[in-house]
Amino acid sequence: MPTPATQRPPLKILIGADTFAPNVNGAARFAERLAAGLVERGHEVHIMAPAASRRHGTWYEEHEGARMLMHRLPSWRWWGHWLRFTLPWAIKGKSARVLDEVKPDVVHFQSHFVVGRGLSIEARKRGIRVIATNHFMPENLIDFAHIPHGLRQLAIDAEWKDAARILARAEAVTTPTKRAAEFLEQKTGLTRVYAVSCGINADEYTPSFEPRTSNRITFVGRVTGEKHIDVLVKAVAQLPDDLEATLEIVGDGDQLKNLEQLAEQLGIRDRVHFTGYVSDIELRQAYTRSTVLAMPSTAELQSIVTMEAMASALPIVAADAMALPHLVHDGENGYLFAPDDVHDLAAKLERVLRLPDDEFAAMKHESLKLIAAHDIQRTLNTFECLYRGEAVPDPVVDQSAPTTAD
Repeated sequence: MPTPATQRPPLKILIGADTFAPNVNGAARFAERLAAGLVERGHEVHIMAPAASRRHGTWYEEHEGARMLMHRLPSWRWWGHWLRFTLPWAIKGKSARVLDEVKPDVVHFQSHFVVGRGLSIEARKRGIRVIATNHFMPENLIDFAHIPHGLRQLAIDAEWKDAARILARAEAVTTPTKRAAEFLEQKTGLTRVYAVSCGINADEYTPSFEPRTSNRITFVGRVTGEKHIDVLVKAVAQLPDDLEATLEIVGDGDQLKNLEQLAEQLGIRDRVHFTGYVSDIELRQAYTRSTVLAMPSTAELQSIVTMEAMASALPIVAADAMALPHLVHDGENGYLFAPDDVHDLAAKLERVLRLPDDEFAAMKHESLKLIAAHDIQRTLNTFECLYRGEAVPDPVVDQSAPTTAD
């Protein structure tokens, strides 16, 4: 393992992100935890990201208990979406200014869209080492681009071509899982993409092994179309009445009213609870009181939510798509269902909810066992090596997971 950072010269690291706290999504959460972990190890961390409001500039912010210098860019909200973005034609100038002020040892950008595009160009001009992490899946944004259905595949192909061009500027490219790395190499032609888990602080979560008193199914995430939450609501409506199953949807988004109407139409509105956005403490409590996490999304590059649920000792029922099979080992810590198959999802949920107590407890323990490979300290070790241009002796991948797509 690498020598602890406290025994080596600290680095000055500039993390560039198109989405960062207070945004609530996997990419933003990863960047926040990464930055906080690096600060804790003694590094000087700067964040360049769009402002969360019209106020922009440079100031210190505290995230995950760590203080870091923020370079907040002027931003505008993408019409029809929660994302705020900075103007593409201004990003090179903004990037040059921040790089000249900070003079970082390394730049680590989190997406190729706007911030990563500008930082990669200007950092290369200055001979600064560049690392890239890809959280991008075109399917997660295409619904908001208002592109006619007949042209969507062309748009997706164009997006991957653009991503390849930007990511190729980095000395190393990472993505959260081995399956996501293989997928990225296939779509972009890049080689030797590192699979590095987003990592979580598992100790922050509170597993419960108290006897079950209810059957509570939980979904956590953005309440948007690409998460396929309607499939979950329909599946819950198919569950036998004797299970008395309830569904808790934790998060907010543009599909909230549509899902409320769907639950009403299906006659289960009294069994579906929408919490909206919640605090970190409330989120951990939601995991703890849950019986099972359901993840119907089909475009997850890792799914931090699933990792958090595993750290809370929950069985998982997830779509057999993208990276979710790396976390959910069918029949061990949960079940995989055929993507968008309402009947299969309902059957797998019922299977978990009817498990005898000893088998249910075994699944919970298996989730805790599998999540151990995703400890944030291993993730930090790997990125420190990449930042310094050293070999990566311990890449954070799930060794027991399948290595090729089904």
